[in-house]
Amino acid sequence: MAQTSGHGAAVKPLKVLLVDDNLDAAHTLQLFLRAAGHEVEIAYCGADAVDLARVFAPDVCLLDIGLPDFDGNELARRLRRLPQATGATLIAMTGYGRQQDRDAAQAAGFDHYMVKPVNTVQLSDLLAEAAEAQHPR
Repeated sequence: MAQTSGHGAAVKPLKVLLVDDNLDAAHTLQLFLRAAGHEVEIAYCGADAVDLARVFAPDVCLLDIGLPDFDGNELARRLRRLPQATGATLIAMTGYGRQQDRDAAQAAGFDHYMVKPVNTVQLSDLLAEAAEAQHPR
């Protein structure tokens, strides 16, 4: 069953790649996304995320910036080069909220930037936009 966003539009299920090295945060967000009807895969580091994206072909990638192997900005650049993820909506999730951090994320290819803790209403609206872009009426 399709969920609705704050704007009342039906949200089509998306394939979401969630990348965060904080296991509790990742699993909590995964529960939220699955409850909304989305298919979710989790990676805990950038290298695993790239490998997973090759087989999962995500519609949306929720990427932590502070990862143990390479940062989320580098991960975004690598995902943009993958045919399976080049058209995905990339959303940064980070504790860094300075303008220079936002600018670096935008330069790396992110479509949206969210400061943790993630606002689930805002996230739902972004997912509704992504669903409409992936599957226009």
